Amino acid sequence: MARPFKTQRDPQRPVRRPSTNFTPLAASPDAPTAPMQRLHKLLALAGLGSRRDMEALIASGRVTVNGQIATVGQGVTEHDVVRLDSRPLRLPFDAELPQVLIYHKPEGEIVSQDDPEGRASVFDKLPKVKHGKWIAIGRLDMNTSGLLIFTTSGELANHFMHPRYEVEREYAVRIFGELTEGQMVQLKEGIELEDGPANFDSIIPQGGEGANHWYQVILREGRNREVRRLFEAFQLPVSRLMRVRFGPVNLPPRVKRGQMLKLEQKEVVGLLEWAGLPVPNAPLRQLSQREKDKSTAVFTPKVRKQRISALDRPPRDAAAGEAKGYRGKSDAARGPSAKKPAPRKPANRRVRQTSDLSAPQMQKKSDRNRGRG
Repeated sequence: MARPFKTQRDPQRPVRRPSTNFTPLAASPDAPTAPMQRLHKLLALAGLGSRRDMEALIASGRVTVNGQIATVGQGVTEHDVVRLDSRPLRLPFDAELPQVLIYHKPEGEIVSQDDPEGRASVFDKLPKVKHGKWIAIGRLDMNTSGLLIFTTSGELANHFMHPRYEVEREYAVRIFGELTEGQMVQLKEGIELEDGPANFDSIIPQGGEGANHWYQVILREGRNREVRRLFEAFQLPVSRLMRVRFGPVNLPPRVKRGQMLKLEQKEVVGLLEWAGLPVPNAPLRQLSQREKDKSTAVFTPKVRKQRISALDRPPRDAAAGEAKGYRGKSDAARGPSAKKPAPRKPANRRVRQTSDLSAPQMQKKSDRNRGRG
């Protein structure tokens, strides 16, 4: 069967396009309303920064909801389109199981993400995390070692640190000297410090050698250098301070100084139940034997570059404009320090000549007669 010729389209004939005027479906009055959550909370859970930073980011006008500039304290649903500098964001509306990390902090590291002096920080060693950021539960001084907890859940961190929950903190303290019975009773009843009265819930002697003595103390506050100041009120300086427990989390003996351990999923669920927080309804992900061994293994972290908050990043339009303007400037406008790249030297390649070819050799008589009868 012969193939028919292709008919040519008339260029003057208008092109018929499908109509896009669809009639929107009317919302059912009996349909349940979508749950609404605060925008700054979802932005913080997405790992763009702390809640306070996200409030400042919304106030700057860089965040839009359905094409309108967002306001501080605004609520959004999963059907709203949220953008940051014209970039759509994926917000975690559904509750996900957070991650919890235990770190045995050594002395000489600070618990801060921004240090003008450039000292070693615990945040320089944290592993990467998707769709979130690590939040330090409590702080430890530079000269204090011991248990430090990190989590990706702001609600869990708030339950640990907020003074109204009165979560216990247990420390092992070594002082230069020894407390008397009267001083120990006075430390339990309370001592007036510069920022108000403070006391230990319990203080138990743990012995010692020579002039140094160890004590186990428990308190329910997290004020700056509170343990050291309580002992210094009796002219007893603290020579060693180590946190061994924070709430229900103890520092495992197998986690040595400078090492980390990630809690298992069942342990994280136990922490959420202890804090009274909702547990995700989704079943726990089944791990292979290799993943189980890796998740429960103690590891030594490596220093890496940390992510910066979205509030510290310049807007996308401004950053693009600066980059475009810089490329458009001449070398004289860039300054004397700017230099042109050195021209690439051509490689010395020699063209093959006819004289380079070897002359054909005469065929030997033995080769000419080979194979003949």
